[in-house]
Amino acid sequence: MKIGILGAGGIAATLAETMNKMSEVECYGVASRSLEKANTFAKEHGFTHAFGSYEEMLADKEVELVDIAAPHSHHYRHMKMCLEAGKHVLCEKSFTVNAEQAEEIFRLAEQKKLLVTEAIWTRYMPSRKLIDDLLAEKVVGEVKKLTANLSYPVSDKERIVKPELAGGALLDVGIYPLNFAYMHFGDDVSSIQ
Repeated sequence: MKIGILGAGGIAATLAETMNKMSEVECYGVASRSLEKANTFAKEHGFTHAFGSYEEMLADKEVELVDIAAPHSHHYRHMKMCLEAGKHVLCEKSFTVNAEQAEEIFRLAEQKKLLVTEAIWTRYMPSRKLIDDLLAEKVVGEVKKLTANLSYPVSDKERIVKPELAGGALLDVGIYPLNFAYMHFGDDVSSIQ
């Protein structure tokens, strides 16, 4: 599968490192708002094509799937662009900044018969199956309550402190404990605090 990455920052570099180890994936293209940045990224991470705009990459018929590695404040707009260009989409977390945007993206993907999914890495770790198996076997008894938290310094992270980037801890780090709960217990939740 020929994959393009929309964005050429740190998350994109981490993804590229993983993709380069996958035999069924071709690191085809990377798009940035700067052709120079895209060229540098492509050379450093083994991509065959660099694009100086997102639209240019999306117009390339060879790109089959696009990973969106831009700030989450832009995910909705970028996913919409990709789907309208006929590309399958893997979008970094947080998927969108609200439910209304997510519902619209899912409707568009269904209409276009394209895959769109959130690339939240914790869903694909081996520990997920291990925890699910232990819960199913009731090794710890019947679970009635979950306390989950994740924290790290955020004051120096522009994407968290700037409202115009959909800033705030919930969409950046808070999404991990919420996803952990949903992964293992489903979405029949009586209270989140």
